Amino acid sequence: MPDTLIPTVAADGAVSLPDWGVILAQGPDAAAFLNGQLTQDMLHLDEGRASLAGYCSPKGRLLATFVVWRVAADGFALACSADLLAATLKRLSMYVLRAKCKLSDASAVWPLHGLAGPSAHALAAGKVAEAAWSSASVGSARMIRLPAVGGVSRFLWAGPDAPALPPLPAEAWSWLEVRSGIARVVAATADQFVPQMLNLELLGGVNFKKGCYPGQEVVARSQYRGTLKRRTYLMGCAAAVAAGAEVFHSADPGQPAGMVVLSASLPAGPHAALVELKMAALLDGTLHAGSPEGPLLTPSTLPYSLDTLVV
Repeated sequence: MPDTLIPTVAADGAVSLPDWGVILAQGPDAAAFLNGQLTQDMLHLDEGRASLAGYCSPKGRLLATFVVWRVAADGFALACSADLLAATLKRLSMYVLRAKCKLSDASAVWPLHGLAGPSAHALAAGKVAEAAWSSASVGSARMIRLPAVGGVSRFLWAGPDAPALPPLPAEAWSWLEVRSGIARVVAATADQFVPQMLNLELLGGVNFKKGCYPGQEVVARSQYRGTLKRRTYLMGCAAAVAAGAEVFHSADPGQPAGMVVLSASLPAGPHAALVELKMAALLDGTLHAGSPEGPLLTPSTLPYSLDTLVV
């Protein structure tokens, strides 16, 4: 059923993504090094597939989230929020030690564009497989098929030359990103969430069968001991809100019940956000962003089920 509260935009074209950046990991030990740092199985990620992944603190809190793909037999690209790239690169570099893996900021080499709609779908035809997270080289660029939103095809394009598609408004791309339900960690929300709070394991971004990584014990305990009491939900907003804003419940206005993870607004409205929230807060009462008297948040429909586990 279409979501009339948070509609899908009629998007078509390409837009530069200056709020994204790319870290390159290259060398004979790159796969093993990243496998020991990220929530994703990097040893078995082939060149025809991209994936979500998280980078956690020892306490299991996400310091960054990535779209990752293999660029060569011994190389990987990790796309993340640009405002987290420098700190993430520095932290990862501290743990390379004697591993034969070189980390670098490849944002200038792999500038990112978002592609959406019929023209993007036509460009991908015969080049990128139809399944979400398929990845393929298109000329000197890499094209990654993201999950579609309300029937609108979406792709991440990494390469030195932008594809010759119509210009896509930045707010249209942001709207589709929020409506996809895929929560991207930014500087304002770093070190706040265990992966499951952002539904990352439901989206295939956490592999529970791989070896250890920072925070792995906390993440596993949250999964198997039934301690998870928070999730991320799609919300319609009465006004524009910002990532990192606290969310308050009418029954307990003295303390926050959640946090805005990612938000978007169309030029004349409406407004939408991905909100990390106590599950119990959805049972009754009202939710408000920024303060107990802030803009009203109205629960909407995610494009995936919170009961579906990907392992």
